[in-house]
Amino acid sequence: MHTTAENFRALAALAAALAWATTHTGCVALSRRSNPNNVAVAHAVGRMYKALVRIQVVMEEPRSGRLEKRVGAGSGAIISAAGHIISNHHVAGRAKRLICRMYDGEEVDAQLVASDPLTDLAIIQLDLSKRKNKEPLQVARFGDSDRLRVGDTVLAMGCPAAVSQSVTKGIVSNTQLIIPSSPGDIFQFREEGEPVGSVVRWIGHDAVIYPGNSGGPLVNPAGEIVGINEIGFGSLGGAIPSSLARDVAEQLIRQGRVERSWTGFEGQARPKNLGVERGVLVGGVLPDSPAAAAGLRAGDVVTAYDGVAVDAKIPEDLPAFNRLLLATPVGKKVPLIVLRAGQPLTCALVTRMRGKAWGDDSEFKDWGMVARNLTVIAAIERQRPSTNGVLVVSVGLGSPVSEARPAIAEGDILLEVAGRPVPTVAALEAVTRTALQNHEGLQPVLVKFDRGKMRYLTVAKIGKEKKRPDVEPARKPGLPAELQALSPELAEALKLKGRSGALVAFVYPGHSAEKAGLRQGDILVKFDGEPVRCERPEDVDDLYTQIRRYRIGKSVECEVLRQGRPVGFTLPIEEDLKTAEEPKRYKDEVFDLTVENLTELERMYRNIPPGLQGVKMAHCETGGWAQLAGLAGGDLLLAIDGITTADVDTAERLLKKAAQDRARRVVFFLRRGVHTRFAEVEPVWQPVAAEATETKHP
Repeated sequence: MHTTAENFRALAALAAALAWATTHTGCVALSRRSNPNNVAVAHAVGRMYKALVRIQVVMEEPRSGRLEKRVGAGSGAIISAAGHIISNHHVAGRAKRLICRMYDGEEVDAQLVASDPLTDLAIIQLDLSKRKNKEPLQVARFGDSDRLRVGDTVLAMGCPAAVSQSVTKGIVSNTQLIIPSSPGDIFQFREEGEPVGSVVRWIGHDAVIYPGNSGGPLVNPAGEIVGINEIGFGSLGGAIPSSLARDVAEQLIRQGRVERSWTGFEGQARPKNLGVERGVLVGGVLPDSPAAAAGLRAGDVVTAYDGVAVDAKIPEDLPAFNRLLLATPVGKKVPLIVLRAGQPLTCALVTRMRGKAWGDDSEFKDWGMVARNLTVIAAIERQRPSTNGVLVVSVGLGSPVSEARPAIAEGDILLEVAGRPVPTVAALEAVTRTALQNHEGLQPVLVKFDRGKMRYLTVAKIGKEKKRPDVEPARKPGLPAELQALSPELAEALKLKGRSGALVAFVYPGHSAEKAGLRQGDILVKFDGEPVRCERPEDVDDLYTQIRRYRIGKSVECEVLRQGRPVGFTLPIEEDLKTAEEPKRYKDEVFDLTVENLTELERMYRNIPPGLQGVKMAHCETGGWAQLAGLAGGDLLLAIDGITTADVDTAERLLKKAAQDRARRVVFFLRRGVHTRFAEVEPVWQPVAAEATETKHP
């Protein structure tokens, strides 16, 4: 969904008006007098507006063998006096840094408390110790989404397109919205492998929402949360019902997760020709599951579950049935009444703990890959006998794993490294440390891995390439000027038809060519008494090669055409500036940037003032902290935290100090072209907690 400039202006104007209305009672009173329909809107805005937050998030996602950082934005609502905020998992669930913008413009740090990909909900919490505004938080209240009816008025509140807090108005269009299924995927919408549509039946509404509204509340005229906005279908929005969102939020706050049972059978709506009046069709039974142990079969019809009559006449009925299964206490023996070939029978299953669909991502820089633990669900889907093994989810181009023969690819499962089993990510990290301990450079390790039914052995050279010793570059002669071929077409245009030579595009100031009298715009026609034949671009390289055959310091007689007249001079050959300086470089792994000293040639090309001190930003890693703050390759880094970065050594010292001090913010002063700007880098220093893993199916 795209947002036009007009949309931005309208949203900004609405946000400003609403912000003014919440602090000026005259505006609200005027709206009540002018239009009675606005009374309910003004009431809802007054109860909710100060509880809205815009969430700016830095998240990590696996890409090209790295956990790349990217910036996103979404919405949320404060639901507790302690600063808990409800939002979507796809907004905040993978967050490494969270900053919330309050209704008054203040920015407050927040931390991820917990998230639930299956319902696409997340809870974050404001760091109230860093809040300057000490007034009590306005806390939003949940309403009853089950009381909503088609046609009811609702307000979508949030921060569309990452602008300030805004409100749009609409009506409930559908209280049982699902995403139509497609062949191969019963529930299309997935978050981290979880089929969100299997448990969520959205509230459809036409209150306008845009990207950035995700996680924001859908509000009734009483100013209560009746939904959490999540998806959009053209002009129709979809919100997670508050009856579900409130229960998930309470569990996430209380225990950091949602405890669910696993049965292992997949229900479907009854086909029209099934010949039964009530029940849920068993579409499939997963192997090694409670349902399989209970004897359920595909084609059975479940009519009662744990004493509750169940029915799925249409797909819209399935989310409620699935929530009933998931809410069963773990380990409970559940009686079922089943129809098989039209005959009733009873059976019982014992539920097991349902874990996550995907494990947490871990980056292995020495391997050039991102990997994760196998969960129970992932192991079953891959027809694995257990969760032992490390799943490769992203591989870098030219990385140790992609260079192995056979190469290790996405979807492969590592089983052993250097003869040691690696059942988990933690085990692979330990084996990697042992393999690289007291070694420099790349180390070959034997790897056993599975690819589907195939089991392979390969050798991967992991680690970092050994640093090559610095070698003094050989001095090479050169011409301190830039040349352009004088093509026949160019010669004719300059009224020099039939002449050959090289046009002088630039003369290095302060060097031998300038001192000898060479000027920009001259046409070099003779060099050391020989005609200069330079009609094609590649001829320029041949001319430079010819010049390199001379020794540094030799004087050469040259002739140029200047305004059509021949001019002769003696040119001393000097060292080629392209090879005279080897700029020192430093790569910082924390801020994901590389800096190098400015060479004389770089200063000339970029017309950098002689007294200006700084280093060149040679590279910024995609998704790194430097790039997220707006730094880019080619920038001149003039200072870090107010200290001039005159050379690479100074820049290295300041960057390492910031990392050692775990600086909250690091301010870079940059020059880009003729413009200068300050960029604030806010790295996250908290270590990522290790994931608890299982080794076999429950």
